[in-house]
Order: sequence, then C-alpha cells, then structure tokens
Amino acid sequence: MSSADKIREAFSQAHGAHWHPTDAYSRAVWLGVGLVVAGMFLHQPELVLFGVPLVLSVLLTSKPRGKPAVSVRPVPRGAGAGVVHTVAHVDGADAEIAVVKLPGGARAIPAHSPDLPVQIRRDAWGPGVDLRLDHLFAGPDGLHVYGPVVGVEHVRTILPPVEHHPSGPLPPRPAGLVGIHRSPRAGDSTELRDIRAFQPGDRLRRIDWRVTTRTGVVHVRERHAEADAEIVLALDTRADVGAEVAEWSSPRYGATARPGGSLDRAVRRAASMAAGYLRQGDRVALVDLSRPQLNVRSGVGRRHLLRIRTQLVVCVQAAGWSSHVALRRLPHGSVVVLLSPFLDDEIAELAVQTRRHGHVVLAINTLPLELVPDPESAWGEVAAELIAAEHRVRLRRMAEHGVAVTRSC
Repeated sequence: MSSADKIREAFSQAHGAHWHPTDAYSRAVWLGVGLVVAGMFLHQPELVLFGVPLVLSVLLTSKPRGKPAVSVRPVPRGAGAGVVHTVAHVDGADAEIAVVKLPGGARAIPAHSPDLPVQIRRDAWGPGVDLRLDHLFAGPDGLHVYGPVVGVEHVRTILPPVEHHPSGPLPPRPAGLVGIHRSPRAGDSTELRDIRAFQPGDRLRRIDWRVTTRTGVVHVRERHAEADAEIVLALDTRADVGAEVAEWSSPRYGATARPGGSLDRAVRRAASMAAGYLRQGDRVALVDLSRPQLNVRSGVGRRHLLRIRTQLVVCVQAAGWSSHVALRRLPHGSVVVLLSPFLDDEIAELAVQTRRHGHVVLAINTLPLELVPDPESAWGEVAAELIAAEHRVRLRRMAEHGVAVTRSC
C-alpha cells in the first residue's frame, strides 16, 4: 500500500469510514427509555406503550458489519473533449441505501442496485479531475451509517483539439525524398524536370521516343523528386495573457491555460498545424523556446502527432517566465513556425536572426486583440495603447526582415 493510500485510509477512518449510530439511533434510545421510566413513575401505561416499541427497535436492530464501497471503471486517458460515459459499481454489503455524489448532484439509490451509469463532460484541454464519487451508506431504518467517504479522484488528460488550417509556407529546398513537395533533385514523381541525353545508368522506360526519333540521339525524361519539409513548431510559453490587461498581473500557469488567452491560442494552432503538415508527409518537431528539455524531435505519422499533442500539455504545465529564449540545431532550410504574443523585443529578435540564417520563418501572433484597458487605473487606456503600439512595431520589424507574420484565429 502506497503512502497516499495509507493517508486516505487514515483520513477515512477518522472521518466516518466505519459503521456508527446516527442521531435517530440516539433519539430512539433516549426517548424510548425516557417514556418507559416516566410511565412507570407516573403510573401512566400509555407512556410505556409508546416507549417500548422504540426500545425494541434499537435492541432488535443489529449494527451492520460489512464494508460497503463504490468502485468506478477507469476513466479513459488521452481522450478528446466531449461526453465520456463510465460506470460506477455499488457494493452495499449490509447497507440498504447508498447516497452517491454524481457530477449532476447527489443521488440516493438502493445499495444492491445494478451498476450506475455516469456521464462526464469536459470541454477544455489539459489534465484535470473528471470524477470523484463521494458516498454514504445507511443501514436498516437509518439507525447506522457508513461514511461519508471521500472518493478516489479520477484524472483524465484532454489533448488539444485538431482543427483544419491551411498549410503555411514551405522551404525552397525541402530535405528528404518522401514528401509531396517538389525537390530540385531528380526522382520518380509525375512532374517533368528536364529532357536530356541518355547516360549510363538511366532506365529504358524513361526514354522519350519522340525526341529520340526527331534528333537521332537517345533522350530520356528526367522528373522531379518528391520531398518532405522540416517543420519546427516553436512555442513561447513564457506568458499567458488575455484581452483584459488588468488580468495580466495574475498569471494562471499550471494545469490549464487561460481560456482564450495567448497560450491557449498557441497550443490549439500548434496542434492543428502539426496535424496538417504530418498529413502531407512532412517532418514536424516541437520546441519550447525557454525549456529545451521539453522539446520533441522531428518525426512523422499519427503516433508522432499524438506525441506532440501530449507534449503540448506538458509544456503548458511547466509554463512560466524566462529571461532567455533560443532555437538551436535547426536543420538547414527548415520552416520555423513561431507562436508567441510577442510582448518583448527578444522574441522578435529571435525571429529575425532565424530568418537571417536561411530558414523560412512564420510568426503567428497569439495576442488577443483588441486589448481591454484596466478600468480601475487612471493610466489604463494609455498603458493599453502603449502595449499595442510596441507590439505593432515588433511585428512590422519582423515583416521588414522577411518574416511572414500572421494572426492566430
């Protein structure tokens, strides 16, 4: 038994996880004995007749000895947002009534009823507690109860959703020979590259008989190869801001991102773009600009998409401000998709330097617009206008240096 289970068991034993009498039991004892004694002293047999049944109900009702419990079928992990159906199994032992706290409220059911269906709904992505069934069992006549017992928390991680987005720019010279983009190399695709004279090693099926007949020299058709692109999704997790400037001083780093904030927009767009590029056969990598230990190497396939979506949740959990950002060891001719609210000059300078190194850079602005100034500050509107002006200057400077700048949906 783990330490967490021991703590939970000790807590349950100290807070009612055993059969104990209720207030009804105490009232029956004291009221029944009192009526019998009062009737004997006052010589009123009717009081005795009222008290005897109460005393007999206590004496004839034995204390239950079983250990009832509620078990839940494990909640699926890694599922998407929406409604999830699971089942709670109620083992009532010697109990008659079970009170279970469901997501929609408490519900009283017979202790020996069949399995109880439970519906769970989650619309946001990220890890979270989906279900915790607190329960209470009551014995015959409600004279003894077992509990209340704090249920076990069932955690499910919702991966970021994948939405349809058009593909971004591609490098002029993609690397590899397995994708769908035209390569400068010769290969076996359907697009004609050149017609040249026959050379040793050329295949006979490539001979262009029309040109050969006209010139008297054997010519072959040379076609372009199909190449894959190297996509690097660079995520800026240092800040999570929304449209309300007044809320910027209370960041919500941790299990979930701010709904509709810059980090939420960045994660959703990164997951969607990864799915789009991987569907084309391109290689996709994930980079956390401030925490390189969380990076995901480039890969292809559906399993790699699942790995990227899972790592996006991990990056958000570790999100926090960092004074340094960097992109290291980028393959030559990569497409770098930089997702950031661009609130400081360092991230803009990183985009410009990456473009100067010969990479195609797509800067996706995740800052929600328009900004709402702080109504409680006299300088709220001025501060919001200053932030927006500096932000426009950074975006303009990146565009002047060849960085493609767009806004997240």
